[in-house]
Amino acid sequence: MPYLNTTEVESALAALATAYPGTTRLLTLPDPSFEGRTAHALQIGAPAPVPKDCVMMIGGVHAREWGSCEILVHLAADLLEAQRDGTGLTYGGTAFTAAQVRALLGRVDLVLFPLVNPDGRRYSQTADPMWRKNRNPANAGGSTNPDCVGVDLNRNYDFLFDFATAFAPTATPQVSADPCDQQVYEGPSAFSEPETRNVRWLLEQFPRTRWFVDVHSYSQDMLYNWGDDDNQSVDPAMNFRNSHYDGKRGLPGDVAYAEYIPKTDADTAVLLAEAFCQGVNGVRGLAYRPMTGFHLYPTSGTSDDYVYSRHYVDPDLGSVLGFTVEWGTAFHPPWAEMEKIVLDVDAGLLKFCLATA
Repeated sequence: MPYLNTTEVESALAALATAYPGTTRLLTLPDPSFEGRTAHALQIGAPAPVPKDCVMMIGGVHAREWGSCEILVHLAADLLEAQRDGTGLTYGGTAFTAAQVRALLGRVDLVLFPLVNPDGRRYSQTADPMWRKNRNPANAGGSTNPDCVGVDLNRNYDFLFDFATAFAPTATPQVSADPCDQQVYEGPSAFSEPETRNVRWLLEQFPRTRWFVDVHSYSQDMLYNWGDDDNQSVDPAMNFRNSHYDGKRGLPGDVAYAEYIPKTDADTAVLLAEAFCQGVNGVRGLAYRPMTGFHLYPTSGTSDDYVYSRHYVDPDLGSVLGFTVEWGTAFHPPWAEMEKIVLDVDAGLLKFCLATA
């Protein structure tokens, strides 16, 4: 099977919902893309008398990272087939019993949104393989430069969006306010894009979401909060909402600022990231690295930090630990290798989900 195109990703979700009506629900996202495409997500879980905690996973955010969609579609198909047939799942040297599959889908719901950025994926697969952003032309300002189209969706979330104020002058967060930055233009405002509003809507529909994974490539890492600075669990006042620390964030190893995270959350994030890496390693021996997003590079406006920041901004919202998978060593490896990566990452994601217990 080659890489799926945009239509095929959507068709796969619809087919799974039709084939497994008792354990799935096809969700229509409210905001069409700029080119008029409607996206869907799939809820998976055994029926339960009360709402369950939720693991939410999204993919296809950056257009050129083709395999992220396949990873989530394959995971959904594997889980549903194993649950229906009462079998386990085996990915190389990582195996899961039928009892583990049954217990997982009985305990939590999975909400999978494999293709957040359909316009970008289509453009990457038909015109420019290295395209990263969406295809919003609104901020190009009449420029004929094709780089000026689009927003980096993983900089468009409401977390330290005003990076010029938030970060130290000498910090180098991977984000830009220039619409003609082909890679990391954040957009004119947080949630300016229909694609990120769709992710926010999903979170609102599933208030019992406790864990969130954004599937990206590449670097063979499993990232966890935070992405703007080093973590610390000593001073709660030293946090992203405190304007006293504006202009001090983003410098590694300094004493001026580190982002607060309660020790229990920090420990849990490490445990879950390590579980993912163990699952990957068992398939064919690959060593993925668990680390904070900041230790890859400083960022703002990312999905994983936004989902975790929400309950600090609004205490009525539940806490959601945020993670980002960076699979593989290329954006679109040969399909024969991508098939192996799908197995690696799906084994890691299942190990992660089981570890949430």
